Amino acid sequence: MSGGQNDDLGGGVVARKPARSDGADPDAVGVRWKDPKRYLWPLSLLVPAGPVVAWLLAGHVSGVLWGFGGYLLLVLVPLLDVLGGPDRRGPPEEAVRALSADKYYRWCTYLFVPVQYAGLFFGFWCLASVPMTTGERVGLCITMGMSAAIGINAAHELGHKRGMGEQALAKMALAPSWYGHFFVEHNVGHHLKVATAQDPASARLGESLWAFYPRALLGGVISGVRLESARLHRRGHRFWHWRNTIVQSWLISVLIVVAIIVAFGWQVAPWFAVQAVIGMLVLEAVNYIEHYGLLRVPGADGQLGKVRPEHSWNGDHMFSNVVLLNLQRHSDHHARPGRRYQVLRSCEQAPQFPAGYALMVVLAVVPPLWRAVMDRRVLAHYGGDLSLVNVHPPKRDSMTRRYSRARTAGSTRSAQ
Repeated sequence: MSGGQNDDLGGGVVARKPARSDGADPDAVGVRWKDPKRYLWPLSLLVPAGPVVAWLLAGHVSGVLWGFGGYLLLVLVPLLDVLGGPDRRGPPEEAVRALSADKYYRWCTYLFVPVQYAGLFFGFWCLASVPMTTGERVGLCITMGMSAAIGINAAHELGHKRGMGEQALAKMALAPSWYGHFFVEHNVGHHLKVATAQDPASARLGESLWAFYPRALLGGVISGVRLESARLHRRGHRFWHWRNTIVQSWLISVLIVVAIIVAFGWQVAPWFAVQAVIGMLVLEAVNYIEHYGLLRVPGADGQLGKVRPEHSWNGDHMFSNVVLLNLQRHSDHHARPGRRYQVLRSCEQAPQFPAGYALMVVLAVVPPLWRAVMDRRVLAHYGGDLSLVNVHPPKRDSMTRRYSRARTAGSTRSAQ
């Protein structure tokens, strides 16, 4: 692959075509490619800054807007996704190297953590000092919880990179939600087991979000602890060692709680737990939709083989992608985990969501709506063959009967 070069005028990238075998340059001038979302990516910082925005809106408009974070992610972004539709544009292969090296995109993620922590502590100052009703306090905790959830997403982007600085920021971004185990479980566990029955973060056909939650929450912690324990054991250390990456993030969580209690009093401690739980639940709701029903079937040798784009649901709606740092391009991410968010591309061979992540999460909260939209898409992806689907074990018999009847009826209609 031939790299490009940064273009200081407008943030473009000159993508040069590979040289021909005879040494001639097929395009001496090069093809200019500009990221159409280049100046939209900083909007992802609006979520961690949510408590400050909520304070301004509540003070000047209505106390209902203490819940700004919830309205933004669960109402406004889905609406914009519907109005804007999918955006499948992505960089050409020749532009990937230069775009990956562009420091502008890295600063969009580097700034997330300081903004997240400033918003978190400002939110607790509000809880301690600003007169609010109980409902308004819950609204503010929803705003902080959304920041914690998107913090886990920022940690997801940062934690896949090899630099010590980015990995340190990832651990810090996980601390407000007490989700330090994600750093290990996602990178080492999920990426290996994705779209299998053994992966706690891969939802199964017929499994509701509410049934998925306990399996994912508990299974993720157990998997992360086991994986980190094994890593430390190979190096001659016990689990409780200063090199333990999970414990490092947990210690930051403890320090945050202590600092908040010292600064604002014990009365705010329960609200810290509320925002952390909201962050966990939102994150796991995203995990739920990302691989729903998809299965990696072992080959003739019994091995699962490489993770391919068709093992993840793909989404191309612009506003969800901006807020979530292209997380919806999840198929390309799993196929190429080291790629930075700005160069992830839409994968045509992957199953496609009918709407953005934000709206799909809202649907997942109501299992009948979710299943009405998604179950038929899962079956269609596998040509109606239920044996190729990751089915929730308690629902296997009922689903086998249901879809066998549906296929029989379809065959009968075709024959007629």
